[in-house]
Amino acid sequence: MKIAVNGQLVDGEKAVISVYDHGFLYGIGCFETFRTYGGAPFLLDDHVRRLMAGCREMGIALQPHDPGVKQLRLLIGRLLEENGLKDAYFRLSVSAGAAELGLPAQDYGTPTVVLYVKPLAPLDKDWYERGRPLQILNVRRNSPEGKVRRKSFHFLNNLLAKRELASCSWASGAEGLMLTERGQLAEGIVSNLFFVRGGKLHTPAVETGILPGITRQAVLALAGRMGIESREGFYDLEELTRADEIFVTNSIQELVPIRRVFDPVGRILWESGGGIGPINGMLLAGYRELAYKGVDSIGDIIGGIV
Repeated sequence: MKIAVNGQLVDGEKAVISVYDHGFLYGIGCFETFRTYGGAPFLLDDHVRRLMAGCREMGIALQPHDPGVKQLRLLIGRLLEENGLKDAYFRLSVSAGAAELGLPAQDYGTPTVVLYVKPLAPLDKDWYERGRPLQILNVRRNSPEGKVRRKSFHFLNNLLAKRELASCSWASGAEGLMLTERGQLAEGIVSNLFFVRGGKLHTPAVETGILPGITRQAVLALAGRMGIESREGFYDLEELTRADEIFVTNSIQELVPIRRVFDPVGRILWESGGGIGPINGMLLAGYRELAYKGVDSIGDIIGGIV
């Protein structure tokens, strides 16, 4: 596959970075994952804005390789064409770049910007018709390194959660759900969590240490536009077991309904009545409609521009 390194298209198998890159040495870097719909990226402005905020906090100066939205759109189109893809999964990574051993006090001035691409995996229709299992994990969501969790290269917590999930033989095809150290609901390994009770939409607050997901923000904006009352808060596991609907979100899988929740030893804590819930269904349909319109930002959803 062709990918882009600092704006230049290269064969992915031939692309290299320095062994002194601090992304490799110390995990200093940020990334975003998103997909295209009809060849156009969805909510690209928001993904770039979050990426830039993370880079600023890490002291990564992006000039002259600033992945501006206009340049990114051109690269996305070129990569789709070069790889013979109509739509694709993209990952935009910004690594700190090569520097001396040891952590510097000054900013990083030569980052490495890589735009990866791969074919989209077929969506599992059964997930959206019947729902997906959700496995409560013993691995707890760690605290973010700064004031808010960044989508950074530091992924050990997620890896340990994924390895625990793989040992849960009763939860085939499940997403794993991490709790906070206090036992409150946090987020999935690669997703944000939502549940519905009494017609109201609930999701754990960013202050629990979760990633403020772009799809999560879009769902909250879309709910407001549809007149669905929503709340961000602190919830314990018992509150999840009293939900009418549960679903998880990310930019690639969209809004996936949950049909069954397992505790860490395989006992069923919650089951849906079957199929996608009404609010989940409304939000998924609305989300996909906006995605295929190629909406640039969540602000456009909130402002009713689209």
